[in-house]
Amino acid sequence: MSGTNAASGAAPCRFAHYFVICGIDTETGLEPDELAALYQWLEADRQGRDPDTAATGENFEQSPLKRTFKSKVLAHYPENVEWNPFDQDAVNMLCMPKGLSFRTQADSREPQFHSFLITREDGSRTYGFVHTFYEEVTSPQICSAMQTLYQMHQAENPSSATPSSSSSSSSSMDSLASSLDEADSPSSSSCRSAACGGYDASRDTLYVSKALCLITPMPFMHACRRFLSQVHRAVTASLPPPLPLESYVHNILYEVPLPPPGRSLKFHGVYEPIVCQRPGPGELPLADFPLGQTFPLLGVENLVQLFNCTLLEMQILLYSQDYQRLMTVAEGITTLLFPFQWQHVYVPILPASLLHFLDAPVPYLMGLQSKEGTDRSKLELPQEANLCFVDIDNHCIELPEDFPQFPNKPELIQELSEVLLRYGISPVGGAPPTSVPTSTTTLGSVSVSTRHPGLKSQQALRELEDDGRNGNLGGEQLAVLELLQGNATLERLQALAKRTGVRVEALRGVGGEGEAQGGRTAVDEEELRNAKLNVQLREVFASRFTMMFADYEAFVIQSAPDLESWLTNREQMHNFDKASFLSDQPEPYLPFLSHFIETQMFATFIDNKIMSQWEEKEPLLRVFDGRIDKARLYNVRAPSLRSSNYQRCTILKESAQAIEQRLLKIDHTAIHPHLLDMKIGQGKYEQGFFPKLQSDVLSVGPTNNNRWSNRTATAQRRKDRHRQQTEHLTLDNDLKEKYMQEARSLGKNLRQPKLSDLSPAVIAQTNWKFVEGLLKECRMKTKRMLVEKMGREAVELGHGEANITGLEENTLIASLCDLLERIWSHGLQVKQGKSALWSHLLHYQAREETLEQQQAESPVSNGPERRKSESSLGMPSLRESVIQDMRHIQSMGEIKTDVGRARAWIRLSLEKKLLSQHLKRLLSRQALTKKLYKRYAFLRCEEEKEQFLFHLLSLNTVDYFCFTSVFTTIMIPYRAVIIPIKKLSNAMTTSNPWVCVSGELGDSGVRQITKNVLEMTFDSAFRPHTHIDAMFKCQNLGKLTTVQLGHDNSGLLAKWLVDCVMVRNEITGHTYKFPCGRWLGKGVDDGSLERVLIGELTSPNADEDCGRGCRTPDMQHSPGQTRRASITSMGGRGYKPTSAQIQEAIGEAVNSICKHFHKPEKERGSLTILLCGEVGLVGALELFFHNGFKSARLFQKTVFVWDFVEKAVAYMESADQMGDMQETAEPLGLTCVSLCHYVSAINSSPRNIGKDGKFQLLVCLGARDRLLIQWLPLLVECPVIQRMYEESALLRDRTTVNDLIAVLQTLHDFPITLEASLVKGIDL
Repeated sequence: MSGTNAASGAAPCRFAHYFVICGIDTETGLEPDELAALYQWLEADRQGRDPDTAATGENFEQSPLKRTFKSKVLAHYPENVEWNPFDQDAVNMLCMPKGLSFRTQADSREPQFHSFLITREDGSRTYGFVHTFYEEVTSPQICSAMQTLYQMHQAENPSSATPSSSSSSSSSMDSLASSLDEADSPSSSSCRSAACGGYDASRDTLYVSKALCLITPMPFMHACRRFLSQVHRAVTASLPPPLPLESYVHNILYEVPLPPPGRSLKFHGVYEPIVCQRPGPGELPLADFPLGQTFPLLGVENLVQLFNCTLLEMQILLYSQDYQRLMTVAEGITTLLFPFQWQHVYVPILPASLLHFLDAPVPYLMGLQSKEGTDRSKLELPQEANLCFVDIDNHCIELPEDFPQFPNKPELIQELSEVLLRYGISPVGGAPPTSVPTSTTTLGSVSVSTRHPGLKSQQALRELEDDGRNGNLGGEQLAVLELLQGNATLERLQALAKRTGVRVEALRGVGGEGEAQGGRTAVDEEELRNAKLNVQLREVFASRFTMMFADYEAFVIQSAPDLESWLTNREQMHNFDKASFLSDQPEPYLPFLSHFIETQMFATFIDNKIMSQWEEKEPLLRVFDGRIDKARLYNVRAPSLRSSNYQRCTILKESAQAIEQRLLKIDHTAIHPHLLDMKIGQGKYEQGFFPKLQSDVLSVGPTNNNRWSNRTATAQRRKDRHRQQTEHLTLDNDLKEKYMQEARSLGKNLRQPKLSDLSPAVIAQTNWKFVEGLLKECRMKTKRMLVEKMGREAVELGHGEANITGLEENTLIASLCDLLERIWSHGLQVKQGKSALWSHLLHYQAREETLEQQQAESPVSNGPERRKSESSLGMPSLRESVIQDMRHIQSMGEIKTDVGRARAWIRLSLEKKLLSQHLKRLLSRQALTKKLYKRYAFLRCEEEKEQFLFHLLSLNTVDYFCFTSVFTTIMIPYRAVIIPIKKLSNAMTTSNPWVCVSGELGDSGVRQITKNVLEMTFDSAFRPHTHIDAMFKCQNLGKLTTVQLGHDNSGLLAKWLVDCVMVRNEITGHTYKFPCGRWLGKGVDDGSLERVLIGELTSPNADEDCGRGCRTPDMQHSPGQTRRASITSMGGRGYKPTSAQIQEAIGEAVNSICKHFHKPEKERGSLTILLCGEVGLVGALELFFHNGFKSARLFQKTVFVWDFVEKAVAYMESADQMGDMQETAEPLGLTCVSLCHYVSAINSSPRNIGKDGKFQLLVCLGARDRLLIQWLPLLVECPVIQRMYEESALLRDRTTVNDLIAVLQTLHDFPITLEASLVKGIDL
C-alpha cells in the first residue's frame, strides 16, 4: 500500500506537513518513562502478580544509562495542519519508541534513521521519517540527577561494576538501536568504568538522544532521509550552514510541493540538491522503501512464503533489533500486494507499551523490536496457531501449519531470483547485498594515503561501519582508527557511507563521493538503482495478479440500484460469484484461490469495484483495471487459454525506463531556500547542538510570493466545495461515513491501536472491541457455511448454485478452525503450547480423568456422558463425550502437532454435530476457565459466549464429512451388525458368514464372522431380537457405499434370511444401513450365497437433540427423487407399477447419473448408489424387464429375468453354430458375440451372486462399456421373448424400446467406472 490515498482528497499538495524535534525537556528534568511503567504493569498482570505494586517506574537494578526516561516533543512546526491534526503522543512515541537514552563519550553515538507510519480510522496513512543523534547534556541538573541515580544503583547492586546484562522486564525498552545498548563484548574489559555502564560527572561527558522528524503524506523515504541527514550535518559541521536552519525547514514545509503524478522534482537540502519522483497514473503506486534490502534479509523463498501468508490474512509478526528493518520489510511486503490492500491491524513498529496488542485475536501485521541475545524460544507469544513469525536478523521465518501455496511458486521464485541477480543481489537470505558498481574502475585499496594502510584500515572501517563491536575497538585497531580519523577524505567517505546506508565496499568501487556518470553522485546512482529494482520486483508480483484475475469483472454481482441502498444492505449482499469464478480457474490454482477470495482484502477490492460505478475509482483499482484492459488488447483470453502455465512479466524493461527517465531528466525544481524575515541574534550557531528555531517564521507559510501554493489552494478549495455539494446531494455526510465504515469493516474494527491514551481503561475498551469483532466474525462465518450448504433454499435466496464444492467447504472449515484458535487465544493468562484450544482441552481432560478415577467405584453414572441412540435396534449405543473424541484424536499417530490435533478435534466434532455441545461442556468448568483466562477474555464474557455457542449450534442443521474426507489414511474401527428377519429359526445359521465393506476410499477386505455370535436385544416393548455383531479395524473407507455379504453354505441350517446390515464408523458415529430382505442359500430365492448390498447414511432419531435431526438433501439424488415412490416399493408384492411410472423411473435414474458427471470430479460422491441403489439404473431396468414377464409358474420354480437372458444367449449361440446368424450384418454379429461373452464371464465367475445379482452385473458392465443399447435390440428380436413375455410387455413394444435406447444413449458421453466390489472375479 502506498500513500496514494493519503495524498489524494483534501490534503493540499505539500511535500511535508510537519517538522518535529523530540528530546529531553531540561525544565522537567529526568522523568521515568510512563510507558515503561505501563509495560511493567501489563507484564505483572500477564504473569499473575499484583500489577499495582510492580508499576513503580523506577528500577534500581539497572544502570541509569540503560534505563529509559520520558521524551517529549520539544517543538513542531507548524502548530497544526487542518487536514492532518498533530497527534503529539503518537508522534513522540513513534519518534522515540523506547524513550530517551543516555551515552557517555566511551559509547558509540552513531546517528540512526528509522521511519514509522500512523494509520487513520479511514485507512489513510501519514508517514514519519526520524533521524536520531546524540547531543551533549549541558544542564548541570540533568548531570547531577544522573550521578545520583548511578550512586543509588551502585548502592543497590555493589557487584554492578562488572559488565552484566540486565535482567529486568523493562530492559526490553532500552534505546533506539538496542545493538548499542547491550553489555560490552569481552574484548572491551580493559575499558574504564564509564564504558561498562558507569557514570562519573567529574570525568565523563553525558550525551542524550534527540530526534529530528519529518511527517509527510507520501513515503518519500530516500528524500526525507537525505534532507534530515544534511540538517544534522549542518549542526555538527565545523562551519555554520550557508543559511539559518529555519530557511531550510521553512522551505521543505511550505515551498516544496509534492511532485505531480508521473513527474520528478528537485529541491535543495542544506548542502546538496535532492531528487524525488512520483509514478504516473498508469504505473504502480509510490513505494520508496528498498526491496533490494528486504529480499536479501529474508531470501526469495522466505519472502514469497511471507507474501502468501499476508495474502491469506494470517497473523504476521516481524522481529528485528533494527526499527528501520521492521519498517522496510513491512512496507515492502504490503507494496507487493497490489492491487489489494492490507485491511487489518498494521503496526510496523510496536512500541513496548503496546505489547499487550499481540494478544489481539485478529489478523495483524506488526513489528517487534528484539533484544540482542534474546532466544526466540523465550519469546512468549499469546497465540501461534495461525502466526507467521519472521526473524529478520536471523533470515528465517516460522510458518503456520497447513496453508495453500501460492500458484506457480517455483517459477515465481525463479523469475524474482533472476531480477535480483541482474542487480548483483543474492536471492538467498542472509547473503550480503553486493552492489553492482556504476563504473568498472575500482580503487583496490582506496589510494588516498601514501602510507597505504591496506587491509587493516579496511577492517577497521568495516567494523566501525557495521558496528559489530558496539563502537569499541581493541589496541591495534584503535590505532588504525586514529590514523583514519586524521584523514579528511576517509572521514568524508565514512560519513557518506553511514548517512546513506551504502556499504564501504560498494563506495570503494565507485570512488567515494566523486562524480559518477553524467555528473551524478554515487548516492544518486544508488537511489536510481534501488528505484529500478523496486519497480521491477513489484511488476513481477503485479503481473501474477493480472493473469489470475484477468476476468474477475465478469463475476462481480452488481445488484443494487444506487450507492445508498448498496451500503445499507452491504452485509446481506452477495457481491461476487465465487463458485463460478473458481470453476473457471486452473485446477492447481484452486487451493490458494478458494482461501484468498474469502479474505477481507479481496472483499474490499470487490466493494471498491462495485462503488466505482457511483464514485471515482479507487487509485489502485484504476491502475489494475487499466492493466487488464491493456492485456485484453494484446491477448483476448478464451477458456481454452486458461491454463496453469507460468507467464513471465513482459514490462520489466519499460517500467524501469520510465523511472530512469524521470530521475535523469528533472521535470520541476522547487524554490531555493532563502533568508527569512527573522530576529537577529536568536538561534546562534553552536557546533554539535541543534539550535532553538524561531517558531514565528515557521508557523505560517509564505503569503503571495508563491504562485504554486496559491494556485493549488484555490483549486483545492474549489474541489472541496464540489465534493461537499455532491455528498449532500446523495447522502448526509455523517450517515454516509457511518455506512462506509460499517460496510468496509465487516468484522474488522481496528487498524492501529490508539497511541494517545494508554490507560488500563482504554486497553479494556480495545479488548471489548475485539470481543465484539470476534462475535460478529463468528456470526458471519457460520451464516456463510450454512448458506453455502443449504441447497435449494440458498438458491431461492439468490445465493448461486445449490451445492457447495468440497474445496470451498474445506476453506470455510479451515477458516472456522482459525477463528476458534483466535477466540481461545484471547486473554490467555499463560500460554502453553502453540494451540490455545488444545491446551484448554488437555487441562479439561486431566480434570475429568481425575474425576473418573474418583467415581470409578461409585455406581452412579457420570453426568457429562451421553450415549447416542440409533434407529436400529441391533446397534449398541455409542458413548459420546469430549474426552472420548480427544482420545480418538490422540490415538492418531499421523498428527504430530497440537495445532493439528485441535483442528482434527474441531472437524470431528463438527462432523458428529457435537461442536457446540462439546465446547459448552468444556466451558462449563468455570473454575478452569477462570484459571486459564484473564477477566477481559472473550471466553469469560458470558453473554457473548452464549451467542457464540448458539451460532455454532446452527451448524448442526447441515451434514459435514470434514473429518472423514480429510484424514484418509487413519485406522478406523467399524462395527457391522447383521440383522436377520425377525424369526429366530431364520436368524440361526450353521454356515460361516463373511462380510466385506467398501467405501469411496477402498474396502475392508473379506472379514470372517465367528459362527453363531448371536446377541439378543430387547426393544421398547420388550420384544426379543437377535443379530450378529462384528468389530473390525481398517484404513478409513470414506463414505460407505456397498457391503458384500455371504456364507459358505455349510451345515444343516445353511439358508439365511437377512433383513439388513448396519455398519457404523466408531469414531464419527456415522451409521449406514444396507437393506437386503432376501435369502442367502442354495435352493432358495435366486440361489445366491453372496449379495452386494447398497447402503445409505441413516438419519438420527426424531427424538435426538434439536437440530441433530435436520439433514441436507442427499447429494447423490436429484431433487425429484425425494417426491416419488421408490423403485423398491414399486416392485413390491401386490403392486405393479404402470408403464408411465417405469419410464419416469428410468428417466430419473439416467438424469441422476448425468448430473453426477456434471459436478467437479472431487465432489461427485458414489456412482454405485446411482447405478445399483434404491432409485438406481439397475432397479429401474429391472422394472422394465419385469413388466409383462411370465415369472410365476404353478408348481414350478420362479423364473428370473436372468433366465430370459441366458435362454436368449443360448439361442444366439446355437443359431450361430447352425449358421443362421452368418447372414446378419457384421456389427450385429459382433454385438451378439459380445453379449454371449459377457454372460459367459458372469456365469463362470467364482462368486455365488445369484440370478438377480448377475442381471445387476450385466447392466453395470453394459453401461460401463457402452454396450447396453446394442444388446437391447438383440434381446427384443430373439424368439425366446414370445414364450417368456406377454404381448403387452414394454420389452415387446418397439416404440418404447427405441425410446429407452435413446435415453440410455446419453450415458455414452460419460466415463462410467465401477467399484471393485461389483466386478470382483469377472474376467473379460
